[in-house]
Amino acid sequence: QVQLQESGPGLVKPSQTPSLTCTVSNDSITIRHYYWSWIRQPPGKGLEWMGAIAYDGRTFYSPSLKSRTSISRDTSKNQFSLRLSSVTPEDTAVYFCAGDLFLSGWGINDYWGQGTQVTVSS
Repeated sequence: QVQLQESGPGLVKPSQTPSLTCTVSNDSITIRHYYWSWIRQPPGKGLEWMGAIAYDGRTFYSPSLKSRTSISRDTSKNQFSLRLSSVTPEDTAVYFCAGDLFLSGWGINDYWGQGTQVTVSS
């Protein structure tokens, strides 16, 4: 029902600040109590939650990434975005956006995008 689609630059050079965008369809990101997250998965590693933006615009970040992460939204386009500053090759990963609509329980993402590859290389 709810669909999420990530978009991003694909290949990024070290020290740059790429932006990734998630477009949400069939539901509004402003609906009360909904939360929208960014998660990444480096090659051969597990999922890492990066941060989230709430229905009212409040943001939450993983402590390990807070200094380099910024999440924002464009309600007119029903989109939310991720900016990751000063990237290094260790930031190479598949990046997912996801939505917590409380269908599976608090703190569990109900819908996921298919992911978009971000490769940091010179």
